[in-house]
Amino acid sequence: MHSGWQVHPGWITMRTESPMPQLARITRDPRLMGGKPCIRGLRITVGAVVGLVAAGHSTADILRAYPYLERQDVAEALSYAAWRAEEVEVPLRRGQR
Repeated sequence: MHSGWQVHPGWITMRTESPMPQLARITRDPRLMGGKPCIRGLRITVGAVVGLVAAGHSTADILRAYPYLERQDVAEALSYAAWRAEEVEVPLRRGQR
């Protein structure tokens, strides 16, 4: 199988040629928020931050609403989301591995 493919139950992810950027502020812990990517081990997910930006909130708005976040947290959340958007997920048929 191509080294860029990762197999997970029910789907395959193919990574693009671009490597994941160095993101020191994005963490994943199966004990925290169901293993979703979070900001610095806090209980705020990358998806929540990206969703706020998508809804039209500025970085300043987000930092006011979540004073424990920093400007670089928002920037890294967006970088992580952009990198993930380049993946292609292919659902598997039943019975495939």
